[in-house]
Amino acid sequence: MTTIYVDADACPVKDEVERVATRLDIPVVMVCNGGIRPSRNPLISLRIVAEGPDVADKWIAEHCGPGDVVITADIPLADRCLKAGALVVQNDGQALTSANIGGRLATRDLMQDIRASDPFFQGGGKSFSKADRSRFLQALDSTVKRALRAG
Repeated sequence: MTTIYVDADACPVKDEVERVATRLDIPVVMVCNGGIRPSRNPLISLRIVAEGPDVADKWIAEHCGPGDVVITADIPLADRCLKAGALVVQNDGQALTSANIGGRLATRDLMQDIRASDPFFQGGGKSFSKADRSRFLQALDSTVKRALRAG
């Protein structure tokens, strides 16, 4: 059975995930360190994990598998989930696959090195737009349907 796992801390598309899950009747597990109000939707469960670096990521990576969909912006977590057989969609709607995750990991590591070597580096993420939200909805819908067909 397909389950959607959401790396819910700072995830800007929780409402969109709930909307797609409700329409397609798919269970969702929102994983976080706390601070998120539980949904009244019976398909949505909240898994609160202990505080600490990557605790939520570890929980998701240990529980997802083939036929599941993971929503995350965390590239190392996405890599672990792909290796476990899950499908991965980023918050902006970009699908991560075994074909593109290597480049994403390399870019992440490069940017981390640049930030570490230059304390004045002003790089950062762009703001989350309506187009990103729309792209995410389309990507999640098609990814969940693909997972259901495969499962």
